[in-house]
Amino acid sequence: MKPLWASRLYTFVDTAYLAGRDPASLAQALCDGGSDLIQVRAKDRPVDEVRRLAEAVLTVTQRAGVRMVLNDHWELAVELGADLAHLGQEDFFDAGHRQVSDLRQGPGGPGIGLSTHAPQQAERAVAAGPEYVAIGPVFATPTKPGKPAVTLDYVRWAAGALNLPWFAIGGINLQTLDAVLEAGARRVCVVSAILNATDPEATCREFRRRLDSVPISPPPIG
Repeated sequence: MKPLWASRLYTFVDTAYLAGRDPASLAQALCDGGSDLIQVRAKDRPVDEVRRLAEAVLTVTQRAGVRMVLNDHWELAVELGADLAHLGQEDFFDAGHRQVSDLRQGPGGPGIGLSTHAPQQAERAVAAGPEYVAIGPVFATPTKPGKPAVTLDYVRWAAGALNLPWFAIGGINLQTLDAVLEAGARRVCVVSAILNATDPEATCREFRRRLDSVPISPPPIG
């Protein structure tokens, strides 16, 4: 499993886009296509359903050496041994947390990624000590209804200001990817552009090829 800073392509098994497909088979296609992380996202689904979905995907990702991220459900991420849990602003800061250590009980356990939608949120998120932050939505997207686009200006800001791994997210597809990379992103989250594709594995491979054509540097030491 490659270090998080070297991870480029972050994909999703999202119940809103399954369209009757088997989650494990979809996860395998995402792994085969070159995903570095796969998030299990099941908004508004019962926790037992989320557990079954996450267990099925985790079996695939562990075998492939890909990190599995569980969206929203911190306690379930701990229970299942997920690699990471992803939390939104409302799930973390609005719930009264200020440091990731507020959630962790001792060493080990899942890492934490945090969503951010503005520079001030990113600065607060970084100070909380997560493994990564997400920057977005860069473009308007039905995946994040009601969230205004943060535009490429936020990506440019992140490229100059953030030293921990960060992923651009929101409306990123093969038509918008070059602009996101030119703005300074080196890691991207892709949801609908892959899940709605006729061939998700092949689409992953094209994202991977384009991402790998742009150099990425390790984080500064110290």
